[in-house]
Amino acid sequence: MYQFDREAYNRKMEWFVHDRFGMFIHWGIYAIPSRGEWVRSTERLTVEEYQPYFDEFNPIDYDPKVWAKAAKDAGMKYAVLTAKHHDGFCLFDSKLTDYKATNTPAGRDLVREYLDAFRAEGIKVGLYYSIIDWHHPDFPHYGDKQHPMRSNEAYKDYKYNFDNYLEYMHGQVEELCRDYGKIDIFWFDFSYDDMRGEKWQATKLVRMIRSYLPDVIIDNRLEVSGDGFGSIVTDTPTEYSGDFVSPEQIIPPAGILDEKGRPVVWEACITMNNHWGHCAADKNFKNSEMLIKKLVECVSKGGNLLLNVGPDARGVIPEESMEILAGIGRWMKKNSASIYGCGTAGIDKPEYGRITRKGKKLYYHVTEPLVGFVPLTGVSADDVKKIRLLATGTELKIERNWITGNYPDVVFVSLGDKPELPDPVDTVIEVELK
Repeated sequence: MYQFDREAYNRKMEWFVHDRFGMFIHWGIYAIPSRGEWVRSTERLTVEEYQPYFDEFNPIDYDPKVWAKAAKDAGMKYAVLTAKHHDGFCLFDSKLTDYKATNTPAGRDLVREYLDAFRAEGIKVGLYYSIIDWHHPDFPHYGDKQHPMRSNEAYKDYKYNFDNYLEYMHGQVEELCRDYGKIDIFWFDFSYDDMRGEKWQATKLVRMIRSYLPDVIIDNRLEVSGDGFGSIVTDTPTEYSGDFVSPEQIIPPAGILDEKGRPVVWEACITMNNHWGHCAADKNFKNSEMLIKKLVECVSKGGNLLLNVGPDARGVIPEESMEILAGIGRWMKKNSASIYGCGTAGIDKPEYGRITRKGKKLYYHVTEPLVGFVPLTGVSADDVKKIRLLATGTELKIERNWITGNYPDVVFVSLGDKPELPDPVDTVIEVELK
């Protein structure tokens, strides 16, 4: 009888809640049409219509060492790559299918190269695996919610053997667990309608995974999708509940708590533009300044940020994404102490920004210029050991004068005579408590 061990769970999650920032990588043959990773479903393409992309796939510029360096320079501590997405195409050399990168002109196990490159940079490695599959003949076609052939009358009476698909799916996951060394994260996607939990033989699947990788962290999408939390927010999570909640394209308004009011581990997965896979027409990129603030927002609410890139058909991360990563990295180089190992401060959000906390250190993120001094809410002068500007280590003294005197219970500091912030994106003040 399975019983959730909260102490063991908390130990296992320590690195994840410390590192806070990761890279999501959506890549596959859908990068060739470059209309997003759902192109086969949205355009209802048959296997034959989709086949030319398989026949053409040859990412001659793929160098995961470049990806890994970009992630590391941005301050990302872990990464997750789509080993197989919904279209069923595998970037790894699965022995259970011919629908894989090694059978394309690429002729390479692209997952193995990714793992080697990111591990070499000291970045923890994760694999995304889609539990739905639009290529496999025994995955439901007609009448399914999103299968490309969901309304194709030719498949109305098609007979499929779902148990056969489950054997295939479990077998591929076992390959990834058994043959590719230590995997730090398994990111499954996704459950829907009645296709959830034991429909996937989820208990059996998770037990198999943990027999190979006892410390692996698993998301919650064997049980739910991005539109639900699942039993992880209850006092009795199922064996397949996963280890964290995975809100998609949204940052929870107030973090996530379980039914007893305890914080739940969560990770917001966010795109840089409006697509996960490469989309040539989508130039709606969020800038680095915005994404820095979103990372801080996640951490201040007790969550992680998994930020996506969608490499092109040649294996190159778009220039816009690389510039965004570089911008985040410049800020992280000076201010990462306010991210790594930090979480909620237990203090109301100030009007000018946010607060993160690590033990006796509070980090006030000032993102909006103030008139006069900065009020460090939630602390008293008697509790303060020292105050420093995080990026430079410059001492900031508590300001006591006729201006601040009307507010004796508030700690004020000055950021200088200029009306602009020292860092216009996010100026971080570190307050160490006694």
